[in-house]
Amino acid sequence: MKQIQASEAKAKLSELLDDVERGETVVITRHGKPIAKLVPDEDARKERIKRAIEGILELRKRTKPVSLEEIIAWKNEGRR
Repeated sequence: MKQIQASEAKAKLSELLDDVERGETVVITRHGKPIAKLVPDEDARKERIKRAIEGILELRKRTKPVSLEEIIAWKNEGRR
């Protein structure tokens, strides 16, 4: 959890909102005491997760199955 002074938060609001959008919680303080908390929107987070899962499932429909041996070979390919 990130903490920031109110005066600094005012100057960096856009950056703080970016942090919150990425899932971080930001506590705004005044004279060292918490006065506000910016938290991610849970509904938006759930919607992003749902879209990501749908995208993965759709991708899996369009690709052929891969064996464990193939995955290991790909991993080791760059190590030669």
